[in-house]
Amino acid sequence: MHQYSYQACDIEGNVIHGQLNAENEQEVVSVLQSRQLIPLKIEQQAETNLPLFGFTRQSISNRDMIDFTNGLCTLIEARVPLDRALTLLEGLTEKAAVKQLVSNLRQDVKEGKTLAAALQRYPDVFSHMYVNMVHAGEEGGILETLLPKLSNFLSTADEAKRTIISAMIYPMILLITGLGSVLLLMIYVIPQFAQLFVEMRATIPSSARLLLDFSSWLKMYWWTLLVVPVLAAAGWRQLGTTPELQLQRDKFLLKLPMFGSLMLQAESSRFCRTLGALLAAGIPLLKALHIVRGVIDNHVLSTSLAQVEEAVRGGTSLGRALANAGTFPVLLSQLVIVGEESGRTSTILENLAETFDSYVKQQTARIVALAEPLLILVLGIVVGAIVITMLSAVFSIVDLAK
Repeated sequence: MHQYSYQACDIEGNVIHGQLNAENEQEVVSVLQSRQLIPLKIEQQAETNLPLFGFTRQSISNRDMIDFTNGLCTLIEARVPLDRALTLLEGLTEKAAVKQLVSNLRQDVKEGKTLAAALQRYPDVFSHMYVNMVHAGEEGGILETLLPKLSNFLSTADEAKRTIISAMIYPMILLITGLGSVLLLMIYVIPQFAQLFVEMRATIPSSARLLLDFSSWLKMYWWTLLVVPVLAAAGWRQLGTTPELQLQRDKFLLKLPMFGSLMLQAESSRFCRTLGALLAAGIPLLKALHIVRGVIDNHVLSTSLAQVEEAVRGGTSLGRALANAGTFPVLLSQLVIVGEESGRTSTILENLAETFDSYVKQQTARIVALAEPLLILVLGIVVGAIVITMLSAVFSIVDLAK
């Protein structure tokens, strides 16, 4: 969505100035004509990513976003005017960053901007999906219907994220403890064997020599291990600098054993939940598909949805277009076809979202359950290999001495 300023003439000859959010200039013309206005001048305004007066996205948590959306949802459903609702929300919150955000939004709304236009000024806080869903609600006059679905979507996504993080705590502690033990062994224990070999004036076996050299390197340059995660993160971020690299990166992710399937199911759940909510709220299919594309993180799936959108615009049914694309699970396309035939597409999509969510939880539990013994096994093999190598070297030298 982009923001346009316009000058238009009404049927009485009066010149009217205003602002609109639209995808392109032609949409602005259509909206003005539907209001019986004659467009005189239309200009796209420069998009501004305003800092939140010193507050960053990190200072506004997902929980804050959910509380804000829930509060706004309650007030809008109670038919409280938007500016009044924002005033009440500003007084209810105690967090300075959120209070400043709501104050800024209220000021923008009082100046005549739509809520979507006000939200759009803070892309680090409100996602593309969030802004588009609010815009669709305002445009269709169904904001009080769409906000509860948006609130439920945010709550479900946050709960899923917390579940995954909680499940990964123990494996991460196990991994950090194990790696720390191996490093301590290499830095403080292995060098003692080097001193023993020197005193015995013996030839050190090649496997033990390799461990000793690695131990010496770690003792001098252990700090380089801290740089590796930073370089890995920078390299991964570099893969997202161009659409081509993003596409290759996301293709690789989807092909990963276990994790690729997990990502596909999670993205499918997000697609079904968002599209189902939009269709249930009365948003036209093409408009809903365009909004959903902004929700999908994986560029392979997002590109596929663009093709699906074009196919639907050409007259193909949604289920057939998804089946032809071949990127989403077969279950999704087949049940959408059934939903279209029975006129229950939104209901089936919401049920599919629950199915995919259940799969993601089960798959995550399996991965976590597998990760714990696997980490213990790998760390045991590493520590055992180090100990056996050094003890074998000592025993071989003792045998030679005899």
